Amino acid sequence: MSSAPLRLIPPFTAATARQKVKVAQSLWNTRDPQKVVQAYTPSSVWRNRSLFFVGHSSIRQFLQQKWAREKSYMLRKELFTFQDNKIAVQFWYEFQDSMDTMKWKRCYGLEHWTFDAEGRMEKRMMSGNDVLIGENGNGDGRWFEGLEAEEVDGIVIPDGHCS
Repeated sequence: MSSAPLRLIPPFTAATARQKVKVAQSLWNTRDPQKVVQAYTPSSVWRNRSLFFVGHSSIRQFLQQKWAREKSYMLRKELFTFQDNKIAVQFWYEFQDSMDTMKWKRCYGLEHWTFDAEGRMEKRMMSGNDVLIGENGNGDGRWFEGLEAEEVDGIVIPDGHCS
């Protein structure tokens, strides 16, 4: 007997909220703006740090610029909390900053997501802070060094770095 794939639509349960977060993690780790934008409504509203924008075209452009700058990008997301059609996520990602002599950095942040009835994200609010990894950004102490995207969940995030 085959079962239909689970539809990750609101209202979320603890299990479906966790799955939604991991689907987003996998999608973002492709670093493919064309694929990523499909998870959002055509009129999705975003705040990313100090930037505010709306819609697929703006999201695609933002992601293209983001990943042109953030080389060797590797992301981990974890469910923080959820209710009805909303999910809050804590995340960490590591990258080499092409605008800063390829220094290694880690971004720590939180996102608040709101979904439509079909499970596409209609609002994404992100706050994040970048810190250098290692002495002067040399990368010493990277968590995701040498890992494939599907392996990041196996890393234990050190105490003091997560909620």
